[in-house]
Amino acid sequence: MRTVAVIPAYNESSTIGSVIDGTSRYVDEVVVVDDGSSDDTAAIAREHGAHVVTHVFNTGVGGAVRTGYQYAIRHDYDFVVQVDADGQHDPEKIPTLLDHAEDADMVIGSRYLNESIDDYPLVRRLGITFFTTVVRKLGGIDITDVTSGFRVYRVSALENILHRSDNHWAVEQTLDAAQRGQRIEEVSIEMPIRDEGESQFSLDTLVLYPLRMTDTVFRVLLFR
Repeated sequence: MRTVAVIPAYNESSTIGSVIDGTSRYVDEVVVVDDGSSDDTAAIAREHGAHVVTHVFNTGVGGAVRTGYQYAIRHDYDFVVQVDADGQHDPEKIPTLLDHAEDADMVIGSRYLNESIDDYPLVRRLGITFFTTVVRKLGGIDITDVTSGFRVYRVSALENILHRSDNHWAVEQTLDAAQRGQRIEEVSIEMPIRDEGESQFSLDTLVLYPLRMTDTVFRVLLFR
């Protein structure tokens, strides 16, 4: 089975090299989607042996991972492993995710199945819980961490759930997969808070969650 890792990256020059080195031990190819970085992310990624796809401007994580998914589909890979470029995801856990993917279409690494979620700020935990609850209710699935970006996809199933919106892509994809009856599993994976950079979760974005969730739900339920 051929496996590719997709790493979306935006100005992650301080961490991208070590993430590639750790990830490449467990997959056949590492693809870094340089999402309009202004630093040396792309150059460092190439130095560490990754194939780099460059966006001219920043599209956000949703746009970057979609580019990576399309690469996996075009090159006939069997599984896609998604890994963050900031070092939050431990590459040594990739074999665990892949083991579960043998009998699943989507495997999600969950922070809620261990104590690592306790270290996250309250606003971020509220955001994760909000999205997860909506997907649980509408998708009829028992999951705990729908926003987790540490995932494995079966490419044959991924082709049917490519997200259209770059906002809350993980929510859209997971809900769409649940609606289609795809097999979704969760695995307990500890994920420490990133040391550098900023989270997408803030008080302002929390206020906007209901509106954005309405758009995401309609996108899946009405237009698929």
